[in-house]
Amino acid sequence: MRIIFAILIAALALSAEDFITEFEYGQMLYEDPRGASCAACHGPTGAGEMIAEYTDAEGVVRTLTAPDIRQTPLEVLRKRVKEGGAVMPRYFLTDKEIATIHAYLQKVNQPRKSSVKALFQNAQTE
Repeated sequence: MRIIFAILIAALALSAEDFITEFEYGQMLYEDPRGASCAACHGPTGAGEMIAEYTDAEGVVRTLTAPDIRQTPLEVLRKRVKEGGAVMPRYFLTDKEIATIHAYLQKVNQPRKSSVKALFQNAQTE
């Protein structure tokens, strides 16, 4: 009986869904890909954030701001992540990880229906 139970548990474990969803994985990568957070500069949804404020050699106060990456095409995002830039660090992420981050940004920035509006629409269709 124990053997049958062990086989059943093993079969269930092998057929189980992924431990986390692709959305959750994308969020984890966005918030902390290899120890540096995309969200620290680009904000929680990719809209861009102020990174630093400084005074240049002429005494002019300047602001360094990360760009809005919410609508960045996947190929552009892939290139920026892999090559870095003047301020952007280079990340060593796989193409799949970059695509997962991109999918997360697209999903988190989808317009949401208000719950009241959704309830009203559901009531009309019933």
